[in-house]
Amino acid sequence: MFTPQGPSLRELTVQALSSVEHGYDLLADKFDATPFRTSDRLLTAVTHTLETLGPFDSGLDVCCGTGAGLDVLRSVCAGPVTGVDFSAGMLARARDAHPTATLVRADALALPFAPVFDLAVSFGAFGHFLPDEQRTLFAQVHGSLRPGGTFAFPVPAPPPVGSRLYWILWGFDATMRVRNALWRPPFVMYYRTFRLPDVRSRLEHAGFDVCFTPVEPLGRRDDGSPRCRLVVARKK
Repeated sequence: MFTPQGPSLRELTVQALSSVEHGYDLLADKFDATPFRTSDRLLTAVTHTLETLGPFDSGLDVCCGTGAGLDVLRSVCAGPVTGVDFSAGMLARARDAHPTATLVRADALALPFAPVFDLAVSFGAFGHFLPDEQRTLFAQVHGSLRPGGTFAFPVPAPPPVGSRLYWILWGFDATMRVRNALWRPPFVMYYRTFRLPDVRSRLEHAGFDVCFTPVEPLGRRDDGSPRCRLVVARKK
């Protein structure tokens, strides 16, 4: 996809007709060559923003995939870092790239951790969780953090209504809804189900104090608003 090293259209089609877990197992070997991997520019910008919020000891990357977020944790955490994902294929790739990290295969809706982490992060995974599942996810992360621990993740500003990107995302979500209505197993991936006011409410319901911090290295839009915000949720 978009590069010779990425998956072909046929491979993406097979993935999209699979379950989420099996789809990512199939995509794992070529995932880092797709636009779905979180960009290094975003990871670096989030790292700089987190450095102003620390210090942090142990870190957890929720839905770590091939491990791009583990480098962020290594940069801002003084202690051990852990990644968790439910795709064995993605974890195998992460293990190759991060042999000293602790990598755990588990469902993010049933995390197997005691409250031992100072910082939890996640990148690009929330579209795989329906709104009610987001409540469960946030509660699971809350239960994995020490008192006062931080859950942080970036949320880019939504595209202007009527823009090209707006219609691309709208069309993608509509296509996925039709696919899931007609085909089993479902493949949950939506881009327009993660609005900041709803996210704040669900995090607060899970027991977090929430604030939004501009990711300044990514700049601002013409109206002065940040191109990306870091959601910073602290366990009470």
